[in-house]
Amino acid sequence: MRSADATRFLVNETLALVSRLRTVRSFSLSTPMVLAAAVSAPAQAAINAHLAHVAFDLRRKLRAFVAWLRSPDSAGLSAAQTQARYVLLKLRFNNLLDQVDIFADVLSQRSEHGIGTWVAGLDVLAEDALALPGGYYTPPPLVCFLERGHGAAIRRARTRLPGGDQNPVGVIQIPRERMIGSGIASSLIHEVGHQGSELLGLTTSLKQVLEQRMAAGPKAEALPWQLLSRWLNEILSDCWALGHLGITATYGLLSVVSLPSYFVFRIGTDGPHPFPWIRVKISLALGAALFPHPQWAALGRQWEALYPTTELSADKRDLIRRLEAVLPAFAGLVLGHRPAALRGRRVADVFPANERQPDQLRALYDAWQQQAGQREQSAPSLVFAVVGQAKADGRISTDEEVRVLSHMLSHWALNRARNYCAAPALPPPAAPRSTLTLKPRTHAPRIKH
Repeated sequence: MRSADATRFLVNETLALVSRLRTVRSFSLSTPMVLAAAVSAPAQAAINAHLAHVAFDLRRKLRAFVAWLRSPDSAGLSAAQTQARYVLLKLRFNNLLDQVDIFADVLSQRSEHGIGTWVAGLDVLAEDALALPGGYYTPPPLVCFLERGHGAAIRRARTRLPGGDQNPVGVIQIPRERMIGSGIASSLIHEVGHQGSELLGLTTSLKQVLEQRMAAGPKAEALPWQLLSRWLNEILSDCWALGHLGITATYGLLSVVSLPSYFVFRIGTDGPHPFPWIRVKISLALGAALFPHPQWAALGRQWEALYPTTELSADKRDLIRRLEAVLPAFAGLVLGHRPAALRGRRVADVFPANERQPDQLRALYDAWQQQAGQREQSAPSLVFAVVGQAKADGRISTDEEVRVLSHMLSHWALNRARNYCAAPALPPPAAPRSTLTLKPRTHAPRIKH
């Protein structure tokens, strides 16, 4: 039998959770920002509806638990058994606070002068890179935030949040130190690629093709293909960035992985990322296949000069040689893959590769020098591709690059805010059907760039 003191303690603790739950308010009421810095209307509606749903469900369960404690139905349970039920509710409360913190990281930053508007512009860039023509999927809302760190990361939409709930939006973390330059687009669209590849099921379908290739090929090539298959998820995200940005994506990647030589040549065969030296080479092979031009070979020679392989052990040199030997065939296989989700089209066909060819980008840069207004009418990823190509060609200074991109990020954010003000109000999305379970905290891993 449970004592009256134990019942009173648990009732008070549960009601305290109910009181603290009242402090979880809609971000629309608590987060100040200028209109241009706000996340998109669909993202804000999805976040607020999700948290309201979780809070309402938890409040109902807490009050039902208090009513049960006070009823004769609970009298036969011991204090320990009753405490165990309370602890599950408390864990659920902590899960909700973890979810609030995830979205608060995104939204509270929007109040920073200047930074908030730039981050809203990055939202527009991310949405542009995810919106493939052809209606292959319904893209979820995406929101960005800055954080000090070496790499970018994404918490994909429709994956599990703490507590097991489905994430209503994709949350992309961008390294603060990369603001602002054309390289920021490489990191951002790489993370968008994780979301897009998952929506299309590319990793799963391509792994099957690679397994068939390994089974049919010579045994000497088995290890390189096995490694490429193991690294496929990250490679596809790099390919997504390449398909939208051209050589800008590879220069951005080169900036990320320019580390001491020990790390550049640290060959781990059990992780999801290619080791940095070969990762750049994979990017170059995919880029040369998508956008044939001598610039890829020139950048490859530059990379080899920065990190020569001559001092490596014979085993490492041999593995690198074997990997490089299969890269042209691998690039052709990836870009020529026709998954069911694309309804007969190749992976290469869904990217705007025709308008991102180097000569096309150079011609656009020249045209924009004469009529800058044309730049403001162009897709955000195209703007970054043009500016990045100009930087690669030595035609634009770092100061000019920062000035142009700062202006464009603010322009996209302001333009989106104007469009939402002019559009009729949309009803909030229906709250998802409750699938909540009381369980210990579980976190969906964020994918790191």
